[in-house]
Amino acid sequence: MKKESNLKRLLEYAGGYRYLAIASWILSALSALVALLPFVYIWKVIKEVLDVAPDYGDVQNLSHNGWMAVVFAVAAILIYIAALMCSHLAAFRVQANMRRSAMHHIVTLPMGFMDSIGSGKVRKIVYESSAATETYLAHQLPDKANALATPVGLFVLLLVFDWRLGLLSLLPVAAAFIIMSVMTGKKMQKKMEEYNNALGQMAGEAVEYIRGISVVKTFGQSVFSFRRFKESIDNYEKWVIAYTKDLRLPMMCYTTLVNGIFAVLIAAALVMTSGGVTNEFLLNLMYYIIITPIITLTLTKIMYASENKLIVADAMSRIDSILEMEPLPETNHPQHPKDNSVELSGVSFRYKDARRNALENISLAIRPGEHVAFVGPSGGGKTTLASIVARFWDVSSGSVKIGGVNVKEIAKEELMDTVSFVFQDSKLLKTTILENVRMAKPDASREEILKALHDAQCDDILEKLPEGVDTVVGAKGVYLSGGEQQRISIARVMLKNATVLILDEATAFADPDNEAKVQAAFSVLAKGKTVLMIAHRLSTVTGADRIVVIRDGKIEDTGTHGQLKDKDGLYAEMWRQYNKAAKWKVGVSNV
Repeated sequence: MKKESNLKRLLEYAGGYRYLAIASWILSALSALVALLPFVYIWKVIKEVLDVAPDYGDVQNLSHNGWMAVVFAVAAILIYIAALMCSHLAAFRVQANMRRSAMHHIVTLPMGFMDSIGSGKVRKIVYESSAATETYLAHQLPDKANALATPVGLFVLLLVFDWRLGLLSLLPVAAAFIIMSVMTGKKMQKKMEEYNNALGQMAGEAVEYIRGISVVKTFGQSVFSFRRFKESIDNYEKWVIAYTKDLRLPMMCYTTLVNGIFAVLIAAALVMTSGGVTNEFLLNLMYYIIITPIITLTLTKIMYASENKLIVADAMSRIDSILEMEPLPETNHPQHPKDNSVELSGVSFRYKDARRNALENISLAIRPGEHVAFVGPSGGGKTTLASIVARFWDVSSGSVKIGGVNVKEIAKEELMDTVSFVFQDSKLLKTTILENVRMAKPDASREEILKALHDAQCDDILEKLPEGVDTVVGAKGVYLSGGEQQRISIARVMLKNATVLILDEATAFADPDNEAKVQAAFSVLAKGKTVLMIAHRLSTVTGADRIVVIRDGKIEDTGTHGQLKDKDGLYAEMWRQYNKAAKWKVGVSNV
């Protein structure tokens, strides 16, 4: 099946505005032809002056021809402005529709999609790739239509007055066009993809470097300590230098040819006038020298349009990389969970392109209202296990059930209402605290939101803010600490009142005071709910109904804190190491 051209797909995104895009090309081409008419009147002006020389007072149509040249020049400008107005309206609609289409598709993808690809990369693809099409549609395509129409008119003009000089003018153009075609061919398309990859890698590593700048400053490190960032810069440097050297010779030849047409004409004139020069020949020569710079401008427009076409092709392929991702399948006959129990049966899961399973044959039954903690070494699969319960991903094999119903058979909206996830690094949007909390329940009243904030131990936060619950977070210097953001997020979860609660190291970034308040909020939040808690700080799980020890994607042991700490195993060793670390203090020697 033949793939649709990128231009056709862009016009599909334009919808009804596609006719404006087409109109812009027609108007731009018409502008190009009208812009050539002043040169005809310039030729008439020169002819009349040469005919009456040296009796210049005998000129009769000089003023008329001059004004006609001005009228057509202004008309060409106005027509071109109309073309750009049409193209910009179409381009803005295409850009908006591309972003809308991509974002609508993204919300259908698994929740784990953002973790796997990275929010920064998604933003770059959606916004920068769609923005690349705006320049192409708004400027490059009208300019290309203009540039393609110009040679047609020029060809007529060049051959009408003196076909010999006209053909000589076209010889350097033909050679320059061949060189341009080589520079903007398939090899260039591959180079453009490599360029965007190198630029994207460098941008991504720069973000990571900026995030770690505090570590760099604290320990007096340089950029060389961030090896991947330094390597991305070096790779980009090598690519740019190699690419520049590859294009150096053809670009020199191209520039020389398109700017040297007048030199060819002068050399030809010297040969052709060896037996004497006539007024007519001199007139035509002057005319061709005046008009040939348009050829240079035309070829340059075509070259930039061809280069931008490659940029758009790469941008479309990056947008497609998101649109081609399959959303999680939705059931046509949704079922409703009977209670808030959770059951995993023979669950295995492997991330895309991973060499081994992140989870291996896990079976676990959690009773309604039971509080279960997942502990184990980092990278063992704790967060992955919790994620598949919330259906951030679909399992590779086995099944996950909530209330006796496979999560695949529960409607997406009902599953999101049933399961709440409190992340270790909660984020708030740049809006009021009231609206941040209301996201969990759009129809909630102000009183319901204030009660949720009270239960989440947020009263002290609201008291210190200038406008209380109506304070905009992130505006005018109003920022909250990690622990305070966590409590606001807990208020959001309280308002949602889901029956299954997943806590992913929810107190990781809280100071002791915030941790105490977060724990108090959790004690209210967790009443009557099934709780799955992921923790590295073992003191937070001692009161759990059951602790599940996970290592290398497998369940190694289960039991209460009392049972596991007295048992020879991984948990007992982790508990000893935790207590040892908790008692450790920096010694101060007397000198």
